[in-house]
Amino acid sequence: MIDLRSDTLTRPTASMRRAMAEAEVGDDVYDEDPTAHALQERVAELFGKQAALFAPTGSMANLLAVASLVGPGQEVLCESRAHILRAELGAHGALMGITSRTWSHPRGQLDLAAVKELYAPDMGPFFVRTTAISVENTHNFAGGSVLPLADLQALRAWATSVGVGVHMDGARIWNAHVATGTPLVEYGAVTDALAVCLSKGLGAPVGSLFVGTHEQIEAARVLRKRMGGGMRQVGVLAAAGLHALDHHVERLAEDHEHAALIAERVGVDPATVETNIVVIDVPDAAAVVARAAEEGVRVGAVGPQRVRLLTHLDVTRADAEQAAKVLAGLV
Repeated sequence: MIDLRSDTLTRPTASMRRAMAEAEVGDDVYDEDPTAHALQERVAELFGKQAALFAPTGSMANLLAVASLVGPGQEVLCESRAHILRAELGAHGALMGITSRTWSHPRGQLDLAAVKELYAPDMGPFFVRTTAISVENTHNFAGGSVLPLADLQALRAWATSVGVGVHMDGARIWNAHVATGTPLVEYGAVTDALAVCLSKGLGAPVGSLFVGTHEQIEAARVLRKRMGGGMRQVGVLAAAGLHALDHHVERLAEDHEHAALIAERVGVDPATVETNIVVIDVPDAAAVVARAAEEGVRVGAVGPQRVRLLTHLDVTRADAEQAAKVLAGLV
């Protein structure tokens, strides 16, 4: 079975498992796990930030990051299909008391004019105040689209001028980095709070990080514990992340090539497939998903008439060719 439902489906490689088994560990609740320290310091340095904090999931990393910029009763602005709103089960509102408003873009892009129109400054005790703008790079439900650095820099300049923060859901920031050649530190420079994931394209079994200032990370450590995220010998997991950074970043280009191959074969313009996600418009998504599975290919429905597939570490060129053949026959 060729499983393209998500890039979270990868299994640790043999060398990653060895790294996990051999990891030096300590109690992370006491902040004494040396491998977690090494991972956090490395990721912070990659993005030019002061510090980082390991979290078990991307959703928790986003919760910590957004909460560092937006307090209860305040709002974050984001694109209408943003993961923090659509796929984190309302946690930012339910747990953090945060409200939100959105702009809409067919490719999930930043619309600075719309952001400026939505923005609400502190207008006293009558209106919700905007304290952060959230962007997603790459944008999951917009087909893995990349946000241009120039647009992010323009947002950064404007946000600084009005005193609001910028959060980036960088679950697949590694894909954006490889697809465009943009240095990771440039992405760090346009954000105040950044969440990055290790268990998607990089192939680690578990883990994300919140990247920010020393003060943000110290507060997030307390909040992580309060949310049940105080972990003990977490170095076993951090070692997988370090291994992924050493071995699985540049190879993301292969996933992008495989996605473009499938897109072309099924009639999707490859120019719209910037990274590893392909979204196909079909008459009946559920029927296509079921029939593809019968022929050995798993894909997912992201709407009544939309099917999504993701290439990843466990999908070879031959797998991509076969999946393209099956899907082309169906759509």
